Amino acid sequence: MGLRALLDGQVFPNPAHGEEGLSSSRSERIEDPSRTARTTEIKPDGTRRPITREWVPEAPVALEFNGLAYAVMMATPADLEDFALGFALTEGLAKSPADLTDLAVAEVEKGWIVRARLTGLGIEQLTERVRARVAESSCGLCGIENLDAVARPLPPVAAHGSLEEAAIFAALAALRGHQPLGRATGAAHAAAFASPGGAILHAREDVGRHNAMDKLIGALASARQDPAEGFILSTARCSYEIVEKAVRAGATRLVTVSLPTSLAAERAVAAGLSLWSLARDDSVLLVNDGSDDR
Repeated sequence: MGLRALLDGQVFPNPAHGEEGLSSSRSERIEDPSRTARTTEIKPDGTRRPITREWVPEAPVALEFNGLAYAVMMATPADLEDFALGFALTEGLAKSPADLTDLAVAEVEKGWIVRARLTGLGIEQLTERVRARVAESSCGLCGIENLDAVARPLPPVAAHGSLEEAAIFAALAALRGHQPLGRATGAAHAAAFASPGGAILHAREDVGRHNAMDKLIGALASARQDPAEGFILSTARCSYEIVEKAVRAGATRLVTVSLPTSLAAERAVAAGLSLWSLARDDSVLLVNDGSDDR
């Protein structure tokens, strides 16, 4: 029986550890023969040669909270525990890691499913959120209520000091060493947390830029690492969602390798988030200095 049946509540493996159908998603790499394929490399001069390439894993991942199917995300099925926790925190479903319990990850016929028990949140409120998500379009924004949600002010970030640009360049130089999936496929996003000196302490990868951020935020929460004690480095395009996830996670500084959208820059300024973008080996653009040292 496939993923749709699971979402309809017809079947789900027993969440007890060791039960058939459950498996861990924690791994540096996902070993799957279907990830590799023979293809042809073509040069500008017309030269052709057969090569073997590795594809980045992508699969539907269903998130279920309190027995309700909340969302199906296309994601790389690794570190799904971190993903579920980070997603719950950035969606506002959980206020702290302690609100998410009984976490179970299962691989099913057509994808993966993660379910957990949320406490500290009324079942009626969760039901309303599920009902609203069912009505959303594929873009994730639909109707006046969702427009209001986008315009809702972010909480102000905590007071913080400046960040030496040398730390950004140090983290950029070290990032590739924390991207095994990216090195193998050239098609995975990464989100990393670095110390104030630029040492990368945590990193997560995913085919989706939002998912990589959620995984990192979940990993930081599990490790009880305060995001305000360093900075987040993301390979993603700096959309407003990336800024919002960083702020809601408690980060004070964000560095992205691409330029921000206008809304992302506005949200960063309004929240007081220090934001650097277009981060390269030889330069970085300071978009907003939200530090107390201005």
